[in-house]
Formats: sequence, C-alpha cells, structure tokens
Amino acid sequence: MKKILLLNGPNLNRLGKREPEIYGHTTLQQLEAGLKEQAEAYGYQLVCAQSNHEGELIDYIHSAEDEGYGGIILNPGAFTHYSYALRDGVASVTLPVIEVHISNIHKRESFRHHSVIAAVTTGQIVGLGLYGYELALNAIINHIKGRV
Repeated sequence: MKKILLLNGPNLNRLGKREPEIYGHTTLQQLEAGLKEQAEAYGYQLVCAQSNHEGELIDYIHSAEDEGYGGIILNPGAFTHYSYALRDGVASVTLPVIEVHISNIHKRESFRHHSVIAAVTTGQIVGLGLYGYELALNAIINHIKGRV
C-alpha cells in the first residue's frame, strides 16, 4: 500500500483549543483519523506527524522520499512565512507536496501573506478550513495516479 505523509508544523497540535474562531473545534487527532479513513478507502496509507521543531519537520520530509512515499501534505504553520530551511527541505525531494492552510493567509495579518514554501510545492490550498486537507489528499492521490 502506497504511503502519503501528512505533516503538520508548529502549534497545530493545539487544533481544537487554539483560536477556535479561526481554526475550529476539531482536534488534530480527529482530523487525522478522518483523513486516514479517506486515504484507506482509496487504497493508501496516511502516515501522520506533527512537530513544533523545524529540523524534525525537515527530517520527516527527507524520510518520506527515502522510504518511497507517494507524496506529502504539509501545513508548515508559522514556518510558512520565514523558514528557508524548511523550504529547502521541500525543494530537496522529488515528491509532490501540497501546502495547506486552514485559514486564508492572504486575508490575515500582512506578515502571513507570503509563503516562502509555496514556490517549491506542487500546489497550495488556503482558507477552506479543514476541508483543505481533504482536497490536498485527493490532489496527492490524483498526482500519484498521473491525473494532475
């Protein structure tokens, strides 16, 4: 069964608790469980990881390619806006990477408007809440199957 990595960055372990008016009440564990079921229905295994540490996120990205994963769904959190190290980690792999943001980063504070990661990803989904993760999963699967 082909594996897909779902990788969430800093503070996403606080989903359901942190600013629910922006991020909702669903916890990361609930989100992951639903996405795992969806992936399995399509014949894929979704492996989920979250870290508040930049280097650990980069290690997950490298490992996904080294272990033959089919793609990565990445919510880099605040690292989106300034982590050139994370950007270079994404650029260093040949896997399709879909960047996801729960809120519309372009409608928030000005420092959130720019992603240093986006230019090295396959695509970016923003502002669609947790549904953006489902769209990203479908996009990765379609990319693996050569439909995108």
